[in-house]
Amino acid sequence: MRAALARALDRALEGRRLDREDGYALIRAGEAELPAVLEAARTLRDRGKGRVVTFSKKIFLPLTNLCRDYCGYCTFRRDPGEPGAHTMPVEEVLALCQAGARVGCKEALFSLGDKPEALFPDYRAWLRRQGLRTTLEYLRAVAARVVEATPLLPHLNPGLMSARDLAALKEVSVSMGLMLESASARPLAPGGPPDRAPDKVPARRLRTLEEAGRLRIPFTTGILIGIGETPEERVDALLAIREVHARWGHIQEVIVQNFRAKPTIPMREHPEPGLDDLQRTIATARLLLGPAMNLQAPPNLSPASYPALLGAGLNDWGGVSPLTIDHINPEAPWPALVALARATARAGGVLRERLAIYPEFIGRDGFLATPLRAKVAGYVDAEGLVRPELAQWREAGLDGAADPELAPVGAPPRSQKEGEGGDS
Repeated sequence: MRAALARALDRALEGRRLDREDGYALIRAGEAELPAVLEAARTLRDRGKGRVVTFSKKIFLPLTNLCRDYCGYCTFRRDPGEPGAHTMPVEEVLALCQAGARVGCKEALFSLGDKPEALFPDYRAWLRRQGLRTTLEYLRAVAARVVEATPLLPHLNPGLMSARDLAALKEVSVSMGLMLESASARPLAPGGPPDRAPDKVPARRLRTLEEAGRLRIPFTTGILIGIGETPEERVDALLAIREVHARWGHIQEVIVQNFRAKPTIPMREHPEPGLDDLQRTIATARLLLGPAMNLQAPPNLSPASYPALLGAGLNDWGGVSPLTIDHINPEAPWPALVALARATARAGGVLRERLAIYPEFIGRDGFLATPLRAKVAGYVDAEGLVRPELAQWREAGLDGAADPELAPVGAPPRSQKEGEGGDS
């Protein structure tokens, strides 16, 4: 083993803070060195998280897929008039939330394109007819209706946000998110994957993370790997996230998301990162970010690799839906929760359902808006995880296997069962 890698692993296992050179040594681990890196990552994960592996049961709401950015790896965005272009009316959102509540979902995940009003006059006129100026104002209005009229808890993933936007959206959501993707501006050069995406400038995205910290917002972020970045640039992005979190303590999870090629995108011929590459990056993230950070890799993007992902040090599977597709990766179905529980158990873990706000943030002063506290409290046990009697794992869209040890089933609150509003 190289001396630099041995030093990094020793420092990590001693509980010391790794530096940039340590990260570079980890991310460059060779095939023969990788098992030692994975073992160290698992050790840190177990120290900080034990063997509980969490997920959130959600519905995915693509509020609008209009977007001013053109990224070479995106299949989500549309222009007005293009087939599939759609902005969800409030009534459609509420109906889907009620349907999700009936199958035990607790999270309403909103994803949407960045600032379409800046590029499309017709959409700008539509907003004006609603009495609004921006898409983020529309998001706030819709999320407020979800809070008022359904049992679900909004998590908002709308792109760049100013301090004013974040403060307004905090009142109607339990958490928010923005993928950093990369901390390097190099891919923005002409011909790069996001060269026509003004909202993908890393400094602007880091500014949103910073403002979210100042406002005490439980925040999700992460990196996207396999789009042409160097291994060292992955480390730089992870360290940038670590630095923001060190200042504010608000990053509730970090996602390591692997690029998936799709036939409809400009990067359809671009190679996908291999499993070893994904494992190496997850393990590096764990060792750099430490035992306390929640670390996730989307299971639907690596459907045959659950044990390998767990073996790299993650402790969360992210949001999984029994009702809606992954609109960002529509070719990748969500895993059945019973199958996910079995895979987790085979790896020595225990699958538990969480809310869109992680347990660590539920009781922290100022991190949850007052109107949402009672609804959150109605779902969770003393550990801040979803109470077992509310964890329905055998609903529409799952595999239907009857395994009482892995699939606890309980009657939801009456408001969930019948789709009524009010606190759960």
